[in-house]
Amino acid sequence: MFEIRIICEPDDADRLSQTLATAFDTGPARQYPTRDRKRTRLYFTAEHRPGPSTDNTIRER
Repeated sequence: MFEIRIICEPDDADRLSQTLATAFDTGPARQYPTRDRKRTRLYFTAEHRPGPSTDNTIRER
């Protein structure tokens, strides 16, 4: 499990959330304004999606 932080324009927050959700298993984004209140900080807790098996173990016949 890891954390992702993104600072973006408020209008981009939904698109970025959806894009990350396709690449990782994410929880809901926590949103906070930046100190200047012009942008948005997004925080996601994420995990890598299970990919194709990389088991290269040689098995006996």
